[in-house]
Amino acid sequence: MAIETIKTNAMLCDPETGVCEIPAKVVKPIRITYFTDPICSTCWCVEPQLRKLRLEYGDYFDIEYFMGGLLPSWEIYNSGGISKASDVAPHWDEVSAHYEMPIDGDVWLEDPLPSSYPPSIAFKAAQLQGEALALNFLRNIREKVFLEKKNITRWEHLAQAALETGLDLDQFKNDYEGRAQDLFQADLTFARQMGVRGFPTFFFTDAELNRLTVYGFRPYDLFEQTLLKLHPQASKKSIDPREVFQHYPSLTTKEFALLTERDFQAAELELENTFLQGKLQKLSSKTGNLWRVI
Repeated sequence: MAIETIKTNAMLCDPETGVCEIPAKVVKPIRITYFTDPICSTCWCVEPQLRKLRLEYGDYFDIEYFMGGLLPSWEIYNSGGISKASDVAPHWDEVSAHYEMPIDGDVWLEDPLPSSYPPSIAFKAAQLQGEALALNFLRNIREKVFLEKKNITRWEHLAQAALETGLDLDQFKNDYEGRAQDLFQADLTFARQMGVRGFPTFFFTDAELNRLTVYGFRPYDLFEQTLLKLHPQASKKSIDPREVFQHYPSLTTKEFALLTERDFQAAELELENTFLQGKLQKLSSKTGNLWRVI
């Protein structure tokens, strides 16, 4: 694999050569620019594909997350027959059944979200403490809204997610109320510049700035083929089914099925048996289960 290198700021001093050098940083051949939203149900349903792509081809791409602003407010939202919060509940239930990802739409009846902007701004605040922490935070708030029926516009749930993912809560709060507001607006501007009209939207770009787009929910094969079109030299890593929870401490049945190449029923049975052995926790919703490492 041909990978370009660039320099970073840290210094390494070699006593034999008497030279202090900055170490090389790997620059991967593909950049994926991902426009999403914390309450986008299709973005949640495409998580199995993204997680598999990371495990099989993660050596070849970096991915940048940008918030798209799906729901500014109900005063100005009307799309696809959805014009008020209660319209989302049956839509989410339909999406869940179609894609086999657990989603409980009752949050829109019990404690409806007025906007997707607060959790989007919260993600930008989390990013200021590191991309890995931010992605764990995003996963956490998605689990809260899609399975636990938590209104993630409320500060109490955002703060709890920040604590659970290891963020510094004081910094998170300060950034949420400050710098993250401007960063979110910059994401919205960037989305308009890129012509993004829906979520999820993925732009795959190589070093020569060749670009391919994956729009909406697509099967895993299309993600794989898109990357290989831009970088045919990429070779797939094998995934050990016994190690998937080491990579991802929480998985839906659909995610586990795709990562381990089992059908849904076989995956559910294996996960249930592992749960009965006391090795997993199970979070059940009316449309499916989430499994977590103990």
